[in-house]
Amino acid sequence: MKDDLQSIEDIKAIRKMMEESTRFLSLSGLSGLFAGITALAGAFVAYFLILDSGSIQYDEYFRSLPRNETFSVRWLLMADAAAVLVLSVLFALWFSLRKARKDGKNFWTPVSKRLLINLLIPLITGGVFIIVLLVQSHLQLIVPCFLIFYGLALVNAGKFTFGEIFYLGLLEIITGLTSAFVPGWGLIFWIFGFGILHIIYGAAMYRRYGA
Repeated sequence: MKDDLQSIEDIKAIRKMMEESTRFLSLSGLSGLFAGITALAGAFVAYFLILDSGSIQYDEYFRSLPRNETFSVRWLLMADAAAVLVLSVLFALWFSLRKARKDGKNFWTPVSKRLLINLLIPLITGGVFIIVLLVQSHLQLIVPCFLIFYGLALVNAGKFTFGEIFYLGLLEIITGLTSAFVPGWGLIFWIFGFGILHIIYGAAMYRRYGA
């Protein structure tokens, strides 16, 4: 009986070692929460400061401004979105580093490197494509592309970490594709995709795996 129990414990230990060698398990739920809050703050800035409290419809806003002013507003919106992305990544890195230290694990491992590479390839590709859309004035497709390429990045990186990342990526892709059909609601889909979904995901991750 004791030998059977010992064998079960050994199997569990081996399984844990294999899991830790193939998956990045230091991802913190708090990073999702703060990413969602950051996205909501970015939407607040875009709506109240850049888009004049939403008093003019998104597409009408760009058509009603002089060309040079429209161009500046475009880049203000892009700068706002980029700031949200950078802050979200920094929060993710900081909380993950903190969790790795708390658990006594190394943060920078072959698995975390593969995760980062698989995450960055769709993100960088999407970023370049979004700049092309911005320059060519296809503004209605920018928010959908943000959501879609971000979702693809999460799906691509999901095989190296918790499975919840994969499903969050699928939801982001679905949200982005849906937003492409209703371009006038870009800010609403931004709030849902980057804000609400991240907060729900972060809360679920925090409850299941801790900080």
